[in-house]
Amino acid sequence: MQTRTLGAAALKVSALGLGCMGMTLGYGPAKPKEEMKSLIHEAFDLGVTFFDTAECYGPFENEILVGEALQGFRDKVVLATKCGIQINDRGEEQFDARPETIRRSLEGSLTRLKTDVIDLYFLHRVDPKVPVEKVAEVMGDFIREGKIRGWGLSEAGPKTIARAQAVTKLTALQSEYSMMYRAPEEKILPLLKAENIGFVPFSPLANGFLTGAIKAEAKFGEDDFRHIIPRLQGENLHANMRLVAAVQELARAKNATPAQIALAWVLAQGDFIAPIPGTTRLDRLKENLGALRVEFSADELAHIRELLDAMPVAGERFPEQLEEQVAE
Repeated sequence: MQTRTLGAAALKVSALGLGCMGMTLGYGPAKPKEEMKSLIHEAFDLGVTFFDTAECYGPFENEILVGEALQGFRDKVVLATKCGIQINDRGEEQFDARPETIRRSLEGSLTRLKTDVIDLYFLHRVDPKVPVEKVAEVMGDFIREGKIRGWGLSEAGPKTIARAQAVTKLTALQSEYSMMYRAPEEKILPLLKAENIGFVPFSPLANGFLTGAIKAEAKFGEDDFRHIIPRLQGENLHANMRLVAAVQELARAKNATPAQIALAWVLAQGDFIAPIPGTTRLDRLKENLGALRVEFSADELAHIRELLDAMPVAGERFPEQLEEQVAE
């Protein structure tokens, strides 16, 4: 298994991790727990050593699942979880990054994950009511107490990253990045590389779109969060099928699958990048790991960039109210 090293904590992870959210949340009903535990075991057997979860996935159920699944080889993997999003009695997400809340969240995560230390602890979203410097201070306390090895931000912009980095060195940033969503390239990726901060892209397959499995006429159920993603709806979805066609053509030329092309492209953007594609199927897991065998020359990467530049994506990645939650 190829490896990558993330940031200030120098966490050595498999080049492709496994995002576990979809096992309990987001893509329809939660999957059978024992099947998902078995999938996590299979991933480890195939060389995956980087697993990502969060307190709010469920809430709590995803951490419980991952904690149970990793028993027996917990010391051989890098475990990431997240704090800062609380779910109220109505099922609504609320940002809460107050130090006392984060500390309570950490203790709960340690219990659910059946571990003494979290390798990588993310602030799930920046709380506009709490200066990020205060979060960085408490994360530094956690590191000194031996309760976490490193920390990170999610969906934060350059100004926020710089403010946090000045207080306690960041291990990683987790944000969306794929052939379909390339906004981090302008300011984020150069900053992370310069500051030795790892990058953990979520949705590197654009919520499954880049696999080619989503057709132009697709409709998503109310329990599948893709039903609120503008770029995957109606005319936008139809317009964006040209991107899928381009990825499929690249895949044929490389004797690979579209998913493998999409993941290999993300990996090729820097050796500080470790994507976390999610799946609930063993065949998809094996397919994703096949991306590690796909290599691009400099000319091929330049060609792909030209292709992508010529195909602006129709529609936003989030509804407007969610996009506003991303920190500067």
